[in-house]
Amino acid sequence: MLLVEGLCCERGRNKVLRDIDFKVVAGEVLAVLGTNGAGKSTLLASLTGELTPSAGRVELAGRALADWPPLERARRLAVLPQSSSLAFAFSVTEVVAMGRLPHASGQQQDDAIVMQAMHATDVSHLATRSYLSLSGGERQRVHLARVLSQVWDAAGQGCLLLDEPTSSLDLAHQQLILQQARDMAARGLAVIVVLHDLNLAARYADRLLLLHQGRVRSLGTPWDVLSVERIAEVFGVVVQVEKHPLQDSPLIIV
Repeated sequence: MLLVEGLCCERGRNKVLRDIDFKVVAGEVLAVLGTNGAGKSTLLASLTGELTPSAGRVELAGRALADWPPLERARRLAVLPQSSSLAFAFSVTEVVAMGRLPHASGQQQDDAIVMQAMHATDVSHLATRSYLSLSGGERQRVHLARVLSQVWDAAGQGCLLLDEPTSSLDLAHQQLILQQARDMAARGLAVIVVLHDLNLAARYADRLLLLHQGRVRSLGTPWDVLSVERIAEVFGVVVQVEKHPLQDSPLIIV
């Protein structure tokens, strides 16, 4: 669904990413990991078209990202940035409904999708509240509902990109949001999520992409990537890796 080959990116005169190769298929959750400055946000910017690569290519559904007309691309590709600002007192429902603007699916279908996306992100009870009255965590969940509604009906043809979606959320809502990433993958979307928490990544992602100094240090299953030696090399910490007691994934103990 999303293919990256030979991707190199620069910001100013600094080479941030070098020779990045990977693909994400429909039904898969890929978590992107790395230290601050490793290139995670730059990678996401190149996948959204916000940043033009200095070399390499990005393809969405077999077509170069830059060749997609904006409206068509918006129906296939939704992005939740690290922070989203909105200065107007729209209701929560109105904010979520913005995700349906690229579509021409009719008011009845749009309303149904908006309601489902709000339920999925636990913001239905906020429907009539002003967005400006919400806490930071509530706003984050509202924006997630907005991007979910954008690609809700793009099963098998859509891609969802999430940049640190759990950063301002409590533990319960962190799990809810990442479960929604899994649920959207189950609906047939390709999902890429940037995370700092290694244990959340190991628990919810099918594969991990570990960036180090602008290159892919490792790409594979959580068990393949999160070895004691590799974590020490990339993050500079000594850890213990055990089997998670509730599922077949590694548990990182610092």
